[in-house]
Amino acid sequence: MSNLIEELFHGNLRLDESIHPENAEYQEINRQISDLMQEYKIQLTEREYDDLEQLVDLIGQSTSMYVEAAFEQGFRTGGKLIIEVLYKS
Repeated sequence: MSNLIEELFHGNLRLDESIHPENAEYQEINRQISDLMQEYKIQLTEREYDDLEQLVDLIGQSTSMYVEAAFEQGFRTGGKLIIEVLYKS
């Protein structure tokens, strides 16, 4: 059995790959996005659809960067909280 520190050291800890929201609303939103993209693929010219895909990709990259920063901030805040709890004990 390996521990969390070893997994982290060896680069085996990929939290972003283990996130699978089970919220029905999340799944419905993704279905709507997929449906809309299919409609746009039919309605738009190939060039327009490629531009739309590029926009969606950029939004995804921006969102990923924001989520990463939020994770880091949350992790730091949790660490500070643990330190404060242990120090005040």
